[in-house]
Amino acid sequence: MRERASAGEIEQYRRDGFVVLRDILDPGEVAAWRTTLSRAAERRRGRLPEAGTRYAEFFHTEHEYYDRVFTQKINLWKTDEAVRPLVLSPGLGRIAAELAGCPGVRVYLDQALVKEPYANPTAFHVDVPFWAFTSPDALTIWIAMDDATLQNGCLGYIPGSQREQRFGNADIGPELGALFGVYPQWKDVEPVFCPVPAGSAVAHNGLTAHGAGANMTPRQRFAMTVAYMPDGATWNGQQDVYTEQEAARLRIGDRLADPALNPLVYSSRD
Repeated sequence: MRERASAGEIEQYRRDGFVVLRDILDPGEVAAWRTTLSRAAERRRGRLPEAGTRYAEFFHTEHEYYDRVFTQKINLWKTDEAVRPLVLSPGLGRIAAELAGCPGVRVYLDQALVKEPYANPTAFHVDVPFWAFTSPDALTIWIAMDDATLQNGCLGYIPGSQREQRFGNADIGPELGALFGVYPQWKDVEPVFCPVPAGSAVAHNGLTAHGAGANMTPRQRFAMTVAYMPDGATWNGQQDVYTEQEAARLRIGDRLADPALNPLVYSSRD
């Protein structure tokens, strides 16, 4: 597994808000992790870790369009020990910190994402407004466990959009360009699509506008993502992926530093 970002990758990420990271995993690691993650996803009954509790209302509601965008399992690291070495990898954390220019990063969430055959496209959106903290330094590393192609719905980005964010957003729904009603200046910007082979990744800033095409093949497209927040991020009052009990212990402005919720995976101060 790679553990460092190159100078060129850091430069592109900070300019464009995204960068392709080649060969994060070697072929043997890809095969092993795809098997491990697939088994963990199959063992997880619900989308989120704890059955019988309440998360944000969104996760307890059926969504005719969104639920056909991908099959999603969130925070597998909390319920499956076999997944933890990848999600909690200090090497991946270091890459995230280097790209963001942060002295330390914590895991906000992980997502196993399966684009099912002929699944819906993913409307353009930004990530941070959905989340329980607000920061321009959040980012996601999206690792392809299968080849991600134009045909099966690889990610596409509006370059430089992270620099113009006002934390507005649009839902991931059937209107693929709804976000451009919020940010009309992006409507005529040509998206950059990022096909990547299995084992490579794309890192993107949490404020970079992005979407993905439909999976127009008869095969699944599997990816594993880890979203990072800078160490020191604070709660903004949104429940999101915290349980009712976890959110009840927080006050707006509290630092999100509980290792059971948001483990510190890299710090240059150590």
